[in-house]
Amino acid sequence: MLSKQITAAARGKVVLNARNIHGGTALAMSRGWKTASVNIRRAQLHSTNLLQAETVKVPQMAESITEGTLKSWSKQVGDSVAADEEVATIETDKIDVSVNAPSAGTIKELLANEEDTVTVGQDLFVFEPGEVSESALLYPDPDAVPAHSEFICLGSPPPPKEDSKEDKSQEDKTKEDKPKEEKIKEEKPREPEPSEKPAPAPPSEKPPKKEATKPTESKPSAPTTGTRNETRVKMNRMRLRIAERLKESQNAAASLTTFNEIDMSSLMDMRKRYKDAVLKEHDVKLGFMSAFAKACSLTLKEIPAANAYIEGDEIVYHDFVDLSVAVATPKGLVTPVVRNAEAMNFVEIEKEIAALGKKAKDGKLTLEDMAGGTFTISNGGVFGSLYGTPIINLPQSAVLGMHAIKDKPVVVDGQIVIRPIMVVALTYDHRLLDGREAVTFLVRVKEYLEDPRKMLLA
Repeated sequence: MLSKQITAAARGKVVLNARNIHGGTALAMSRGWKTASVNIRRAQLHSTNLLQAETVKVPQMAESITEGTLKSWSKQVGDSVAADEEVATIETDKIDVSVNAPSAGTIKELLANEEDTVTVGQDLFVFEPGEVSESALLYPDPDAVPAHSEFICLGSPPPPKEDSKEDKSQEDKTKEDKPKEEKIKEEKPREPEPSEKPAPAPPSEKPPKKEATKPTESKPSAPTTGTRNETRVKMNRMRLRIAERLKESQNAAASLTTFNEIDMSSLMDMRKRYKDAVLKEHDVKLGFMSAFAKACSLTLKEIPAANAYIEGDEIVYHDFVDLSVAVATPKGLVTPVVRNAEAMNFVEIEKEIAALGKKAKDGKLTLEDMAGGTFTISNGGVFGSLYGTPIINLPQSAVLGMHAIKDKPVVVDGQIVIRPIMVVALTYDHRLLDGREAVTFLVRVKEYLEDPRKMLLA
């Protein structure tokens, strides 16, 4: 009962039981909130399960990640949090890690600032577990509530406010001072009219002329237009890691790129014929990525060196295809992995790529989603690229680059015809693959895509 009455007092309205007052029907609340805030605190002792504050540390993120950058605090000191609610975000060179509250409670202290480098196991914030009462959620700071509250009386309206003796004496002093101020104004001398003001005396001597100083800086030969501002932005950890890995790839691998052209007529016709049925039955769009993934998976079985990598003085071959698919995100390029792509059909590959793409754009990719990978496909064609030389995703030995489809004149059976052509590029590590194997790889992929029925017979 006490907690209910105090909660109502915190909202500024309460009706007390008339039977608890001696002989009166009009009941009123206290005008000040200080008394109410004391009672509110007492009520909190009845409605709040106070436990000992604990320190939350930077969680374990991955075996290869020992530190990160504290990008943002989602909560501040004094904020109430629910169990497993996000409190902070730590950016690493691979993913963003959320630090959540272990249980419901209140944030008591933040032990790091945004943009600070934090390490695994470091103290991050102080947290007091326990469910917070309704009154504490309404007014966490007793001093912030209004100085006077509304009150409701039973049987009669609130009494009118009476003037105190101090207010009356102050009013009398004000009345006595008014005649004095009027008398002072009358005694103040009258300012002369503009015509009565004396003319100023002419100066006896003229001030010496100042010599103009010439500017020391030379004027530009031609005026500049527009702004010339520069903005410096700190690189995020993911971008730094991408830059490091790309440069590492260029320095470590003996990279070489070979090109070929693919007539996309048959594949486009197949997609046009079956895309609506696939969308209706499987709720996924039928694109070109599934066909390229399947064609590469079959070709990698024939040329295993393109699915291998160098580890020390050994070559590691794989009897499976873990396909890394390059996805552009606001923070940089990521390569989530489609596991065992060689065992999937077109629809299964499309579903997996769509799910990974959504997680990448939402920033929900985990380290497990991007770990490993034996071969990479990068589709620059979605941005309109016609040609390009993709960079190998170490420790892999090859990467396939897809490009935009353009109508071109080609010779078919001695006749010049217009066909939709895509230029494909294979960048490979010459330490593992010879030119013969690399060229054969692209030719096989070309054959599969120009006649998709061959993939059923492979």
